[in-house]
Amino acid sequence: MIAALLATAGRAIDPDHPATASSVGGSSAGAAGRSGHATVAAQSSALPGMPPVGNAKDIYAADNPSGLSPAVRGDRPLIYVPNSGGDTVTEIDPRTYKVVRTFVSGRNPQHVVPSWDLKTLWVTNDLSNSLTPINPKTGLPGPNAPVTDPYNMYFTPDGRHAIVVAEAHQQLDFRDPHTMALTHALSVPCRGVDHIDFSADGRYLLATCEFSGTLVKVATAAERVVATLQLPSVGGMTGMPQDVKLSPDGKVFYVADMVANGVYEVDGASMRVIGFIPTGLGAHGLYVSRNDKALYVSNRMEGSISVISLATRKVITKWRIPGGGSPDMGNVSVNGKVLWLSGRYNSVVYAIDTSNGKLLAEIPVGTAPHGLSVWPQPGRYSLGHTGILR
Repeated sequence: MIAALLATAGRAIDPDHPATASSVGGSSAGAAGRSGHATVAAQSSALPGMPPVGNAKDIYAADNPSGLSPAVRGDRPLIYVPNSGGDTVTEIDPRTYKVVRTFVSGRNPQHVVPSWDLKTLWVTNDLSNSLTPINPKTGLPGPNAPVTDPYNMYFTPDGRHAIVVAEAHQQLDFRDPHTMALTHALSVPCRGVDHIDFSADGRYLLATCEFSGTLVKVATAAERVVATLQLPSVGGMTGMPQDVKLSPDGKVFYVADMVANGVYEVDGASMRVIGFIPTGLGAHGLYVSRNDKALYVSNRMEGSISVISLATRKVITKWRIPGGGSPDMGNVSVNGKVLWLSGRYNSVVYAIDTSNGKLLAEIPVGTAPHGLSVWPQPGRYSLGHTGILR
């Protein structure tokens, strides 16, 4: 099995059926040229106000096990699990694998999102149009804040804005990161916008649109759409892109696609698909290892996790959950030894040993657990989702 994956991983997209890119608002998607990928070292200027990139070869250098920020000192180590089908959040002690608390948040909670300044965890209650703040020192929730359609939430790298992903409204809502007051509602030309990551210089973001099979590029400071990219169809079916994650060297965005059953490699500067890595049925969530050498891919419809080498861009191993499962969203423990994932259709949480893929625990939680967050996490600031720290 591994030999077959290694033989096919990293193959280029068929040139007879390339992905297509288009510019929006008069900006050329190919303006960066066709000569290669923009590297961190080649960037002339970063987004004003963004913390400087400390390591030109690794944007996640601050996310090492010794990199806990003073802002998270004293935070209670917990795994936060939003149960989308039960309107609750379950908290798990990562040392004992035991549930310590379950509280009501709001209707259809989707993700638990660390704030840019690492001081608040936000529960995105999609269908009740609210956010529930959690004090990470105690794990206790506060009063809900009214916010329209918060399926997911991110923060601009300069910390100036929260970006609420209003999926049903086809909008990215730029808001004050503390009061959540709306400052700009940006319509996007696609259906099912849900996941985001930012370029190494913070100048733009890529958002995935799962119901139209497209990626949208947004200029961070201008808060406008500048390009779109249509991903390839597979067997006559439109793609279904999910999570997106920038490589440590800033050269490529990895985009999980549940229809393609693998991960596209996308050059964000030129908005072109430059490769594809087969992983497994229902490729969904993407998580970088603590040593920044591997990318974990949760294959939700297969009950497996593929491990991609970030050096070779090839699958090096696959871990299968005993008896099958539905690994979805999550993150990695502070020391990098445990991968925590929600079991979306099994009402459980998986704790997986990253040294060998062994299932350490399968913990019953509520119905339809989704955007699980591990807290605290190392890093200087959060870009949101379940914890994209840099």
